[in-house]
Amino acid sequence: MTRPVPSTAGPKPQLDLLPSAPVAPPNGLVPLDRRARGTEFLAVQVRSVLNSPAATHMPFWSLNPYVGCEFGCTYCYARDTHRYLVERMGGEVETLPAWEAFERRVIVKPDIADVLARTLEPARLAGSSLVIGTATDPYQPAERKFRLTRRVLEALLAYRGLTLGLITKSPLVTRDLVVLRQLSERHQLEVNISLATLDARLARRLELRSPVPAARLRALAKLTGAGIRAGLLIAPIVPCVTDSRAALDALFQAAREAGAHYVVGSALRLGPAARHRFLPHLAREFPELAQRYARHYAGRTSASRDYQNALARRLRALRRKYGFGAEDRFRPLITPDQSPDAQGKLFDGHH
Repeated sequence: MTRPVPSTAGPKPQLDLLPSAPVAPPNGLVPLDRRARGTEFLAVQVRSVLNSPAATHMPFWSLNPYVGCEFGCTYCYARDTHRYLVERMGGEVETLPAWEAFERRVIVKPDIADVLARTLEPARLAGSSLVIGTATDPYQPAERKFRLTRRVLEALLAYRGLTLGLITKSPLVTRDLVVLRQLSERHQLEVNISLATLDARLARRLELRSPVPAARLRALAKLTGAGIRAGLLIAPIVPCVTDSRAALDALFQAAREAGAHYVVGSALRLGPAARHRFLPHLAREFPELAQRYARHYAGRTSASRDYQNALARRLRALRRKYGFGAEDRFRPLITPDQSPDAQGKLFDGHH
């Protein structure tokens, strides 16, 4: 639950033609910073920071220091989270569409670590995992300035015996190697490095401002080299773009070379806001796929069950080839329940 940061300005006289304080943006969000390219950072005060399984309909608890992300990945399923937060706050409606506000108006939770320290009750988690970065990248560029993820990790050092997960596509995660090692000694910790393709040019066509693939793999190698359990999260797997056997095989091989403990993957999801961002982009970058996507994702947010089953078989074969085990602690996070006996072709035709 969130509420706007209250204004600290005192009452103003009537007909104040020259207010000394800047006018807050819609919904009372307090401006913190602004990038030259136009991205704004807006503060919100929070009373709670943990998202329960009952609230998210996922089998784990989650925490996100930021809402919105500068990386601007065209496929990002989390674009709707920006709209959800603004709606819960009430007040004026966000003037930008949800898909655009997500990457242009990043909401920051400056007191997240303090609230976590006051409200976290390990017994309430009932043995479930607590995953950081399920909706927006906790190590996006804003983290260099605000250091909220670092503070959250430090707050978790006060506890023992939790099951923690972290998801990022940024090599900035290696800045916190010392803290992550300390957390590994107190908790069960997994760090998931997200990477959709090894092709740097293709990655740029899908992810406008994210770190290059080689930098993410170096980060993965540093994590595993430091004794931290870490693996590769191939997500999303974009049908007919990044799902070929050769492309996935290359990712598994790179993960093995980086010392990954596991590799997991999931197919593209398109919620309402993500659909408005990704499908027009797809039509420009991959026009030959536009009609197939329009048919396949019509009336649904996920790839078809047949596609997901076929993809699961492909990933299982690659795990066997490269010696990765089938058990993955955070598998429910990215991979729906799938039957190994189901039949199906990859996106209406093998790729």
